[in-house]
Amino acid sequence: MSYIGTPPSNAFTSLLKQDFSTSATTGYTLDHAVNNANDIALFINFVRQEPTAGYAASGTTLTLTSATASSDDMYCVYLGQALQTVNPANASVGSTQLSPIAITGQTAEATIATDDTILIHDTSASALRKMTRANFVSGIGGTNTPAFYATAGTTAQTISNTTFTKMNFGTEILDTDSAYDTSASTFTIPSGKGGLYCFFNNIRMPLSNGEESAFMINVDGSNVIYSGQQNVIGNNGSFYHQYSTLINVSAGDACYLNMYVTSTASRTTNASYCYFGAYKIIT
Repeated sequence: MSYIGTPPSNAFTSLLKQDFSTSATTGYTLDHAVNNANDIALFINFVRQEPTAGYAASGTTLTLTSATASSDDMYCVYLGQALQTVNPANASVGSTQLSPIAITGQTAEATIATDDTILIHDTSASALRKMTRANFVSGIGGTNTPAFYATAGTTAQTISNTTFTKMNFGTEILDTDSAYDTSASTFTIPSGKGGLYCFFNNIRMPLSNGEESAFMINVDGSNVIYSGQQNVIGNNGSFYHQYSTLINVSAGDACYLNMYVTSTASRTTNASYCYFGAYKIIT
């Protein structure tokens, strides 16, 4: 038979049955709306009833010609096309039925909320699972903290000849974890924040020909990093002692900078160019 228009889809079409709890009444409610009595096949005590003569149906209202008894067995089968669907049953579609481009054209989100969920594949369970964005990114990336940075401000400092002198940096510029003590010029590694740190510094002071300078980063009472001797040859004047290095430290370690010069007399720093800092390396 020919027809005009889009071919009707009858995929997943099924006939549904409804059982009734009977009583001494002629009125019942259908689970699905119908147009008329011909849209259902009604059975009472396993005998099919004649539409219109035995019952009437409209919408969800079923009206019998004669009342039933509570002992009667009554059910109907829906025949109308109103129950047809092209949607598959719940959980009936597997991965092999899905197109690999099934989500093409869907709206792409420019941002993602903390409680939004992301699908991941659990290899141990061979299944897809949902994970919130907050849990998904936990432990990924990070910041280089704790971190501190302090300068000498405008206060120059005298470095004694041939003696390690603890350097003073009393002007705090950055201290993410409140771990730097300006009065002691000491950075104490916070609890639970041990690991690999980058320490950096700069000291400027006048040195003459043949004089030497060096510095040590002191960690928990011991000088652990020696910058190496800087021997001034040829030109007198201000000398920059700039250095950065990586040190493994533990929680509770107190870290500060020692300076050493070998000269004919003590030397005074140029405070404007002196600083000391450190930050934790992301590993």
